[in-house]
Amino acid sequence: MKEYKDTGKKDTRSGFGAGLTELGKSNENVVALCADLTGSLKMDEFKANHPERFFQVGIAEANMMGMAAGMTIGGKIPFTGTFANFSTGRVYDQIRQSIAYSGKNVKVCASHAGITLGEDGATHQILEDIGLMKMLPGMTVINTCDYNQTKAATIAIAKHKGPVYLRFGRPKVANFTAENGTFEIGKAVNLQEGVDVTIVATGHLVWEALEAAKTLNEDGISAAVINIHTIKPLDAKAIVDSVKKTGCVVTAEEHNYLGGLGESVARVLSQQHPAPQEFVATQDTFGESGTPEQLMEKYGLNAAAIVKAAKKVIDRK
Repeated sequence: MKEYKDTGKKDTRSGFGAGLTELGKSNENVVALCADLTGSLKMDEFKANHPERFFQVGIAEANMMGMAAGMTIGGKIPFTGTFANFSTGRVYDQIRQSIAYSGKNVKVCASHAGITLGEDGATHQILEDIGLMKMLPGMTVINTCDYNQTKAATIAIAKHKGPVYLRFGRPKVANFTAENGTFEIGKAVNLQEGVDVTIVATGHLVWEALEAAKTLNEDGISAAVINIHTIKPLDAKAIVDSVKKTGCVVTAEEHNYLGGLGESVARVLSQQHPAPQEFVATQDTFGESGTPEQLMEKYGLNAAAIVKAAKKVIDRK
């Protein structure tokens, strides 16, 4: 099986900051808006280099979305930045009406997503944002797995015409994808081939899926691992082709099993190639306060949970 090396833990939000900094130098139409969380979103360098293209709106997320929508009319490419909870749930009406309905070229960039926000607890954690955003017609939904991929995605979405939701996180996680790698929206990454079970993962759970595949291999189980960085549009072909070989699938995500990646995969398989599926995700619950590691363990969002789900779904074949 293919080995992936953690080159050093980094936070995905810093990947966003690095990508935005690079865009600031290469594309004069890129502008950035932030809702009083410049440091948390790693937007400081863009602000320092391009103060005339940076807009601090304060704790006024709804206004920020309206401002961003308006800026697109003049040809600007706005990147909005705040926590995922405030990027979606708090401003859903503004995104729906002013951005998605009008097809505005706004990039909604959301940090501190999922349960690994940690100690701030359930009011700041959001586990339903993927579902909210993927249901909006025309909205592209991206959930990156590490620093390198987040940087690449940030740069890539500036070239994409139309609204994008880019989701990333707070903690430092394994950085294992290629430095300066290409990022193709809507194209899954086959990390390794397998014949017994397909593991389809997104975001922070991609590294956990690779770790799970190692454990499964030691038990004589061959697992295919697919990195789904783009949840919408979904690479249905990559999923179906793999499941045709393995006969079953585990989906893994830091999100509620209702409305997330798992449901998107289930829809595709029900239409094209029905197969047993297990969901590694939160089970219709809010989060709570704790360290990221404690919460991932408690809510079953780690490699051990993926191993357990894989063995269960293989038994169902």
